[in-house]
Amino acid sequence: MIRLGTGRLERIVAVGAHCDDIAIGAGGTLLTLCRARPGLRVDALVLSGGGTEREQEEAEALAAFCPGADLRLTVDKLPDGRQPAHWAEAKAAVEELRARTEPDLVLAPRTEDAHQDHRGLAKLMTTAFRDHLVLGYEIVKWDGDLGRPVVYQPLAPETAEDKVRLLQEHYPSQRHRPWYDREAFLGLARIRGIESNARYAEAFAVTKLTVDLGG
Repeated sequence: MIRLGTGRLERIVAVGAHCDDIAIGAGGTLLTLCRARPGLRVDALVLSGGGTEREQEEAEALAAFCPGADLRLTVDKLPDGRQPAHWAEAKAAVEELRARTEPDLVLAPRTEDAHQDHRGLAKLMTTAFRDHLVLGYEIVKWDGDLGRPVVYQPLAPETAEDKVRLLQEHYPSQRHRPWYDREAFLGLARIRGIESNARYAEAFAVTKLTVDLGG
C-alpha cells in the first residue's frame, strides 16, 4: 500500500447536493483535517435546503464537523430530487464557488453515484475544478451503488465515533429514515477500514489524478 499526502493544506472545498451529504460522506475526513490544521479554510456549498430547517441543521452540523476552521457555507434553494432540471442554476452556483477560492482539496459526490442530484453535482465539480484533487465521497443508500474505492482516509476510532454522534445530534430531520443509524455509518467505516488496514476509514473515488514522482 502506498501512502501519499497532498502537501500543505490551507483551503478545501466541500460540496453536497443536499444538507447532510457532506457530513455523511466526508464528516470523518473533515474532523481529521480540521483538528490537525487549525484555521483551515473550508468553503462549503449545498445546492438544496436553503430557507428551511435543514439549512440551520447544516450550519450547526458543519460548524461541529469543522472545529477551528474558517468555515464559509452557502446553502442554495434548488429542489430536492429535481436538480438535473435546474442544471443552469447548479452550474452557476459551482462557478461562483470556483471564482472565490483556489482549494488544495475538493470533497464532492462520486460521478458514479446513483442519485441523480449527487451525480449531476459530481460532474459539474470535475469540470469546474479541473486542476485540483477532487475526491468523490460515497453515501450508502437503497440503490446499492457502492463501488470499489481507490482512496482511503483512515479514521481514529474516536473520530469515527464522533462522526456518528454528530450525525445523530445535528440532523434530527433525518432520524426517521431506516438507513440513518449508527450501524450503517459505523459499519461502512469498519469495512473501509478493513480494506485500508485501519480500524475505520472513509473511502473516495478519483476521476483523474496527476502525480509528480520526481518533484
